[in-house]
Amino acid sequence: MKKADPNKRPPYSGFLPVSAEDMKERGWDHYDFLYITGDAYVDHPSFGHAIISRVLESRGYRVAILPQPDWHSAEDIKRFGRPRLGVLVTAGNIDSMVNHYTVSGKKRRDDAYSPGNRSGCRPDRATIVYCNLVREAFGRIPLLIGGVEASLRRFAHYDYWDNKVRRSILFDSRADLLMYGMGERQIAEIADLLGSGVDIGDITTVAGTCFIQSHADGYKVIPSYEECVSDKRAYAVSCREQYREQNPYLGKALAQEHGGRFLIQNPPQSPLDTRELDEVYELPYMRRPHPMYDKYGGIKAIEEVKFSISANRGCYGSCSFCALAFHQGRIVTSRSDESMIREAELMTKDADFKGYIHDVGGPTANFREPACEKQLTKGACADRQCLFPKPCPNMKIDHSKYLGLLRKLRKIDGVKKVFVRSGIRFDYLMADRDDTFFRELLKYHVSGQLRVAPEHISDNVLHCMGKPENAVYERFSDKFRRLNDKLGLEQYIVPYLMSSHPGSTVSDAVKLAEYLNKHKINPRQVQDFYPTPGTISTCMYYTGLDPFTMKEVYVARSPKEKAMQRALLQFRDEDNYDLVKEALLQAGREDLIGFGRECLIPPRKIKNDHTERKGEKHGKTAERKGSFGQNKERAERRGKKAQRTRNSSGSRRNTGRGRSGK
Repeated sequence: MKKADPNKRPPYSGFLPVSAEDMKERGWDHYDFLYITGDAYVDHPSFGHAIISRVLESRGYRVAILPQPDWHSAEDIKRFGRPRLGVLVTAGNIDSMVNHYTVSGKKRRDDAYSPGNRSGCRPDRATIVYCNLVREAFGRIPLLIGGVEASLRRFAHYDYWDNKVRRSILFDSRADLLMYGMGERQIAEIADLLGSGVDIGDITTVAGTCFIQSHADGYKVIPSYEECVSDKRAYAVSCREQYREQNPYLGKALAQEHGGRFLIQNPPQSPLDTRELDEVYELPYMRRPHPMYDKYGGIKAIEEVKFSISANRGCYGSCSFCALAFHQGRIVTSRSDESMIREAELMTKDADFKGYIHDVGGPTANFREPACEKQLTKGACADRQCLFPKPCPNMKIDHSKYLGLLRKLRKIDGVKKVFVRSGIRFDYLMADRDDTFFRELLKYHVSGQLRVAPEHISDNVLHCMGKPENAVYERFSDKFRRLNDKLGLEQYIVPYLMSSHPGSTVSDAVKLAEYLNKHKINPRQVQDFYPTPGTISTCMYYTGLDPFTMKEVYVARSPKEKAMQRALLQFRDEDNYDLVKEALLQAGREDLIGFGRECLIPPRKIKNDHTERKGEKHGKTAERKGSFGQNKERAERRGKKAQRTRNSSGSRRNTGRGRSGK
């Protein structure tokens, strides 16, 4: 990415215009790009629309922001008039379908990226809807799409919500170009080409972009959309080839046919180096939501990131269920210590800063550099993973740079505490023979609880996840306890766990429940596997195949089985009793029903048939009488006591929560 010309930077450093009136105040009689986003406008570098718009501004382009437009007609798209160079569209920081629906298909009630945490401020499949409105409003105009939704749907992809393979989003959106990955280099190069008069149809060589053309000459052809629809093995091959070509130094351009036309993916952009990252993160962001949201209570998504520092990008961990390798890439690059110190010092001047930096990290906090020198050359590994199944002997294992940064940050005047809350890769930590970072992490940067992601304890499931075997996590847990004892601290590990991942059977879920029982772990939050576009795990879920080995993988698809596996992770919850019992019976583990220390649930006598589960929706219990050690008489006594209390204290206003006074 070329360095911004300071002489071309507009003098205005406030929020970018969100209305025609804002443009008039700036004296603009025209503007270059309209940027439509499914998120509220938050001018902070944790939001993709803020970075891309500020990069364009730094190069002298005028950008107007249209956040969460009314999608019921094209009129809102026209509020600024026609842009000179083109329209940019993103669904936001999260895929719009993931943003709207839980894994069980229920509509979410809130949206942290919308004013007042309200849901319903953007449409389903926002990228497609916005683009079609743009075509209706402006007709033939350069139209570019980017962000997570576009990036991860750039090829033919399995869509969990439609339960079918959909075309590349570039076809359904009718956009001209798709920018995948982080986008700063792409947008700068494309803007300069458009500004110099190049037709959008002639922009076909920019790395990190996709476009559509009539032939596949000179490109590596992967299975077509039609083949992916009709043949799951072809889908798995397509997924494998896409992942193999994601290295910017050795990746080939790919072609995938869709009905006689071809989606072309150019090789990825090389990652920004340290100097370029510093420039991007030190652009003149307002670092807060637009004031127009104040009357709604602001934007919830800013709360955790406002006083956090993005230290790095990329991840060579390559977990199967994570799309980072497909979006940001496997090559880790970091900002300079000096840049992050300047950002921290800027935080201390904020009136809302209380002395706590919430996080210093990125996709994986304790990665600071490429895994090895080969990653930056044509000799990079196309298939081998750096940490799985064992750490590669060529990998550089060194926490000294990250530790040095944390030491500098905690010395800044006005900073009371620096937390590390983004993911710590514990297997990388355990591969470091020097315990200095681990000790200082526990002593200075953890507040009672350290969140890590073992995800499961069954080695069979962990293998499908691309995670280390459970013995590594066991050694990490033991070392965590020993170091805390030496430091005189009482701190705990909070494990992130996942149910129903491809490879996980009910028996595997029972093993995990036994582990939780043995170690007295009571997880409050667990994640049922969510098949989202662009991940290896989603390919396994749809095809039942590991795309790299083409071996069959067990997949729990029925709502009933998924509910049982999830319930086993929270077997102590009385509402899960029936599902846990059914799972244990199905797995032949009646030995875990009883009163012994190793038992998960006590036996319960079923007096009447109607006390059994009456029905299920999405695998959840609809209604059930009885619970752990709670009989009908005790429940009735509590109900009578509550009624006496209500009668003595007068009527209570219906707040709209729970039942309505019948």
